[in-house]
Amino acid sequence: MNNRSAAYERRGVPVALEWYSYNEQSLTGEGIYCLRSKPKSPGFVAKTEWTRAEMAAGLQYILAKEAGKPAGFIEYTPGEQAWRAVHADGYLVIHCLWTGLTGRGIGSALIDCCVEDARRQGKHGVAAVTNADTSWAPGPEIFRKNGFIPVDEAPLGFQLYMYKLVDAPVPYFPRDWNDRLQRLGEGLTILRSGQCPYIEVACANVLEAAAALDIPAEVVQLRTREALLQLSPTPYGVFNVVYNGELIAYHRLTPRSFAKKLQSLKNGHPAHPLS
Repeated sequence: MNNRSAAYERRGVPVALEWYSYNEQSLTGEGIYCLRSKPKSPGFVAKTEWTRAEMAAGLQYILAKEAGKPAGFIEYTPGEQAWRAVHADGYLVIHCLWTGLTGRGIGSALIDCCVEDARRQGKHGVAAVTNADTSWAPGPEIFRKNGFIPVDEAPLGFQLYMYKLVDAPVPYFPRDWNDRLQRLGEGLTILRSGQCPYIEVACANVLEAAAALDIPAEVVQLRTREALLQLSPTPYGVFNVVYNGELIAYHRLTPRSFAKKLQSLKNGHPAHPLS
């Protein structure tokens, strides 16, 4: 790993905290943060393979540590390769941001690292898809705190935030969310990728619920940015569940919760609000 503790000092975070930029060697030896307690699980393996492939396209995965233990991480990538349904060419797009130690400025320091990286690369700035209603996307507060501004919004509470470095076109969301749902047609469709290790469990929960209700399910593996940008019915992009033209979920639910939503729609009633 490449030690990048200087950025923490710039943010005034204690020097005992250090952060590291992942490379091929550290990805193999250290492993990603999420689901690291189960390194042989299908989700962890899929995420590792996905990360390795995306690094070749410019993805950055940076881990903060204190006393050798993870304290936070950020994952970001060029907008042209972003695994979110957003048009942000010329920007860096943040996929994930997590901190395990609150009140230490770690999240802000990680965001600062991304902004400085965008500056070094001559990018227009940094963009982030946020949602205050789910932990499966970063909340907007920390971005507002760090000088980002909202520039677009989408259904279900999604907002697009931007930190602009130069005069350039503003990033934006697609506008055809409902059309995307209708194009998927009848039946149950799961759109998924390997970007998040928990998607494996989320997908299995849907399939378990569908089997209990005797509902056939089609799993569409999103293998490219182009496929995601064309098909995803939400800005989150990497996991969506659609039944008969209605969005069931864009994050993990229990098999029971999925079954409840599917049964309601199967009986001709509106699904319960997304949560």
